Amino acid sequence: MNSKLASLGLLAALGVALPARAENLEHIQRLLSSRQCQQCDLHRAGLVFTNLSGVDMSRSDLSLANLNRANLQGANLQGANLTGAVLSYANLSGADLSGADLRGADLREAYLYGANLTGANLDGANLWRAIGLPENAVSVEQVYLWGLAEAQRGNYSGAIQYFNQSLGRQPDFSNAVLARGIARLQLGDEAGAIADGQQAQQMFLAQGNTSGHQLSSQFVTGIEQILAAEEKERRAQRRSGGVGNVVSALGGLASLVLRFLL
Repeated sequence: MNSKLASLGLLAALGVALPARAENLEHIQRLLSSRQCQQCDLHRAGLVFTNLSGVDMSRSDLSLANLNRANLQGANLQGANLTGAVLSYANLSGADLSGADLRGADLREAYLYGANLTGANLDGANLWRAIGLPENAVSVEQVYLWGLAEAQRGNYSGAIQYFNQSLGRQPDFSNAVLARGIARLQLGDEAGAIADGQQAQQMFLAQGNTSGHQLSSQFVTGIEQILAAEEKERRAQRRSGGVGNVVSALGGLASLVLRFLL
């Protein structure tokens, strides 16, 4: 990952001024009036919310441009320089981004259904929650890390979606199975959590991962012990006090195991 480009993208998103050339107003005017501007100088152009659907900006310099929430549906951005550009929430469905340089670009929650990313350079790009992102655009590991990030934010349903995506591409990803079990536990699905924990146990064992096997075993045993304590409380007619403690204990167990996966 190119940290310098990632930093430039962050600064651009925050609107921090950097010493560089100003916008080329002539080229921006040409783009807006003719809706085509091949090989134009659109460096740092402010095009927030702009309707640029179907425009031809192939091989143009859009580095550090602000295209937040712009409509770029079906736009031709083939070979464009979009390093550090802000494209968060932009509609890029059907856009041609083949050969584009998107290093350090901010593509958070951008719409990418049907976009052509063949040969595009996405090194250091922020693709968090990008919609319709082609599977081959990001690694399985990256999808898994997004799941962990969602779990840390308390969005366990969203985390499970990411874990399922990573497992759909790599079924033997044992960490993702265990992480999904943790998310299920936090959502109150103890049976699903135990099933994932047991599956992770078998996978870690087959992979020769001793620490992972031990961790998943402790996870399953912990849930079973806590649930047994709940049943004992129920039989002793002390459900109201016991349930609260059990819920707290289950949440604490899930948080503890999650920390080992980060």
